[in-house]
Amino acid sequence: MPQDYDDLDASDSSDDEARIRALITGWAAAVHRGDLAGVIADHAQDLVMFNVPGPHHGIRGLAAYRAAWPPFFEWQAQGACFDIESLDITAGSDVAYAHALVRCAMPEELAQHPGFRLRLTFGLRKERGRWLVAHEHHSFPHD
Repeated sequence: MPQDYDDLDASDSSDDEARIRALITGWAAAVHRGDLAGVIADHAQDLVMFNVPGPHHGIRGLAAYRAAWPPFFEWQAQGACFDIESLDITAGSDVAYAHALVRCAMPEELAQHPGFRLRLTFGLRKERGRWLVAHEHHSFPHD
């Protein structure tokens, strides 16, 4: 019996979503460990990131992205957590996006504000069969 093309698309999409989930959870584990090589892996050379701290025009390129992480690792080494709480992914054949909520704070901050979460958005593209993060956006709600 011939396979329905819609089933093929669904299967490919679900495989891509699983690959992207592994990429993002691996990235988060690298952030948690302070592993710079793991953090920059699977990122495009022309990456754009809008981060919690400035610059407001964003960080552009893999070298600038790499340079942005050491201060965060220093802060995190003082006892902060970085744990994905939820992750949703939508994948097409060559572009995808994902959004996540992350517990990212010092224990005393979370004790005072238990619902406080970092919001992450990822834009990904597939190059030569491999998913790469081309855009990241990190933000906290502004109260």
